[in-house]
Amino acid sequence: MFGNSSVKSINENTKFYPRSPYGAAKVYAHNISINYREAYNLFVSNGILFNHESPRRGENFVTRKITLAAANIKLGYQKKLVLGNLKAKRDWGYAKDYVEAMWKMLQLKKSDDFIIATNRIFSVEYFCKIVFDMVDLDYKKFITTDKKYLRPTEIDELRGDYSKAKKI
Repeated sequence: MFGNSSVKSINENTKFYPRSPYGAAKVYAHNISINYREAYNLFVSNGILFNHESPRRGENFVTRKITLAAANIKLGYQKKLVLGNLKAKRDWGYAKDYVEAMWKMLQLKKSDDFIIATNRIFSVEYFCKIVFDMVDLDYKKFITTDKKYLRPTEIDELRGDYSKAKKI
């Protein structure tokens, strides 16, 4: 939704600049929700959820690709993992916590919009290091990068500022 924002920590007032069809669709849903809230006095809150992970995360997402590859490499079923931008930094949280935040939004007397995030960022490379360390492997020996996995409008860093949600 925010693209490569120049803002260090994104909050509810940060300008939207989507860089993918997915991001553009999320911005549309966000804006139409606000429209219905204002036009029809509906209780509609928007949770702008930064990356969130759980054991149910699909295998096509980078975090699951990394954890599955580490296990498969450790067991001898896979030789290497090919990824895109290892330097990309994301604000990763736990899905269960984000669901609790959404539930809390629905308990408010007045609807509103909230950033749900951790305000901490970690690179994909750091995530690889942590995961491969857990299975006693050096990630540098097993991970390579390929330009074909780079996004044409890659977002370097996404960090959410959840201070409004925390306060309310």
